[in-house]
Amino acid sequence: MTTATAAPRPHTNRMLGVVRLQLINTQSLVWVPLLVLAGAVAISLIIIGLIPGDDVKIVGAANAPLWYFVALGVQSMTLAFPFSQAMSVTRREFFVGTLLLGAIAGAMMASIYLVLAGIEALTDGFWMNGRIAYLPYLFESGWVTAWLGYFTATVLLFVVGFWMATIWKRFGTLAVVSISVALGLAITIAIFAITKMEWWVPVVTWFADVGALNVTLGGLVLTAVLALGTYATLRRATV
Repeated sequence: MTTATAAPRPHTNRMLGVVRLQLINTQSLVWVPLLVLAGAVAISLIIIGLIPGDDVKIVGAANAPLWYFVALGVQSMTLAFPFSQAMSVTRREFFVGTLLLGAIAGAMMASIYLVLAGIEALTDGFWMNGRIAYLPYLFESGWVTAWLGYFTATVLLFVVGFWMATIWKRFGTLAVVSISVALGLAITIAIFAITKMEWWVPVVTWFADVGALNVTLGGLVLTAVLALGTYATLRRATV
């Protein structure tokens, strides 16, 4: 007597098909972030070597690849969405499949940063007391929290790019520019207000008291909210 096995669910197959469709652009999704990271690390090491003294030298240039994921989020929509519609993939399947790709990319980048941080810890900051990936605030709650922090930052920026491209598809260039200008003004006003009221010390103290884990969890919540907004916009986006 043979036991029948359940066939894979069609929706799952199409979601994984979206991931495979996105991965056709391997150069932008894999090699460019790695190249940017390698260049950022090299530049950071040069900067650390130029800084005199034996104090801890924190250089954040190695975070540059994370910002590149905004562009990847844009490309994941503008390049793959028309093909997905031609393949009869629903918008929900495209959305979930693209988010799955973002999660895979986030896990990859977080793991690479942890390997880099491990090298820093073993070599005392590349024998120069430098900090590129092994950032004290991020690692004070443990390596798992640090991994989650890098993962959250990557996925958050990916979703930001994904949503901006979806808004462009739905409402056009004027809407994207208007939102970008509004966000820029809001950030500028916030920085001006904090500086004018001399609130930088309380703000930094607040982040220190909250801790890296709670900040990361807040980032995950923000990512979920932005993802919901992306899906709501994607439902009415045109090819």
